[in-house]
Amino acid sequence: MQFIKKLLFLLLITAHAVTPHLFASKAPNIILVITDDQGYGPIGKHGHPWIRTPHLNKLYDTSTRFTRFMVSPTCAPTRSALMTGRHPMKNGVTHTILERERMTLKATTLPQVLKQAGYTSGIFGKWHLGDEEPYQPHNRGFDEAFIHGAGGIGQAYNCSCADAPGNKYFDPTVRHNGSFVKTKGFCTDIFFTAALGWIKEKKQGNAPFFAYITTNAPHGPFIAPPKNSKYFTDRGFGKTQAGFYGMIENIDENMGRLMDKLQEWDLYKDTILIFMSDNGMTGGGSGRIGQEVAKGYPFFNAGMKGLKGSAEEGGVRVPFLVRWDSQWESGRDIETLSAHIDVLPTFAEIAGIKKLPIDQVEGRSFLPLLNGKKKKLPDNRYLFTHKGRWPTGTNPDEHKSFNYSIRSEKWRYVAPQSSRKGTKTQGSLYNMKKDPGQKNNIIKKHPKVVKQMQAAYEQFWSDARPLMVNEGVPMSKTRPYHVWFEEQSKSGGIPQWTAPKL
Repeated sequence: MQFIKKLLFLLLITAHAVTPHLFASKAPNIILVITDDQGYGPIGKHGHPWIRTPHLNKLYDTSTRFTRFMVSPTCAPTRSALMTGRHPMKNGVTHTILERERMTLKATTLPQVLKQAGYTSGIFGKWHLGDEEPYQPHNRGFDEAFIHGAGGIGQAYNCSCADAPGNKYFDPTVRHNGSFVKTKGFCTDIFFTAALGWIKEKKQGNAPFFAYITTNAPHGPFIAPPKNSKYFTDRGFGKTQAGFYGMIENIDENMGRLMDKLQEWDLYKDTILIFMSDNGMTGGGSGRIGQEVAKGYPFFNAGMKGLKGSAEEGGVRVPFLVRWDSQWESGRDIETLSAHIDVLPTFAEIAGIKKLPIDQVEGRSFLPLLNGKKKKLPDNRYLFTHKGRWPTGTNPDEHKSFNYSIRSEKWRYVAPQSSRKGTKTQGSLYNMKKDPGQKNNIIKKHPKVVKQMQAAYEQFWSDARPLMVNEGVPMSKTRPYHVWFEEQSKSGGIPQWTAPKL
């Protein structure tokens, strides 16, 4: 009898570890932190030779780590894939500006899906999926929206994509639930503070929360708090690299603040914490934008080929660190190829949500990898990457055959880049298991592999092309953030934002 009792107890504990939401009073809270243009390399634990990231290193040690996590080459496409669980081109997102960053209004978003499990959702930082009112996050399922406009603070283009006029990285004007407020301090500090204040408010409630902390850093312009950039300029780095790495060290400090508060508020056991980036590392990390690489400090990209904007591995591989204390094993690497389109179905399964927009979601849940039910998932799909960003007004079909790649667990096919003369090459094929740095093009040895991959890509393009709804649309004659800013300035002014007490 005693043996049976012990056995039943062990079975209960095991079941609780695998499907905790079935036993808990509510689904777990989820905090997703995504940085802008950081890429995979600039984390100490990823082998970076000089950047200091003690808090991210701690998160690395206490997390389950996806070592081959893929996103898109640029920011808006990745964000749309996270929000919808499908390829960004099928969301109409083929660029980061010129109305082609707007996520189709027909898509069901991640926070809308999470509402089925009672979640309340907040976004803090960068949205970049449409600056016109219907596209704004408070109209796409978020209950709290504390964001800047456009793809970066202070940006403005000849279209609807534009931030509040005159905005800077210090003391930016932020749109808070549809109204502008004036903040004080450095942008990353402000977004984390706003998120922490909201988390503190929500942690006592009965509803689980989803906090989406989306820093604009370390996107250019490469401006960091002086105390962060000085460390690098004192060591001979140029202004560009000092700003880029200084912003990342500032992000690390804020990750430390977040992790400390989760500990102080006893939230770790009920909260999943995820850290990632939105695309490969920007050129700011190489010093190639306006500055030479500092003497004695060679360029570091974790041995990968390609940067942001590239369809190569280095353009789309990012960190993906997942921590849930007492539920998932820490210090474990997961090598199965996973991607941004998998986040929505994974969150849905964690929350116990079974009803998904099946005609939309094409990613797959990687929860079986996290909870240890499976060591790998079937190698039965391809991940498609296209740089996009073709000139507005041209036919997308003219750009179908260039600047794309196809990835499986083993292979990466990289299509040729277009040239001004119209010439092209056969492209490249790499065995990513044996050659992760893409040094040996073996395309001539595996024609059948290439043929199969290209046939799959043809089908992908055929499916995606009708959904590229932003192609050929007229440019907006107004910049909504500029219009709203002027209207509010005249009617009641821009109030000072009061930072929450933490």
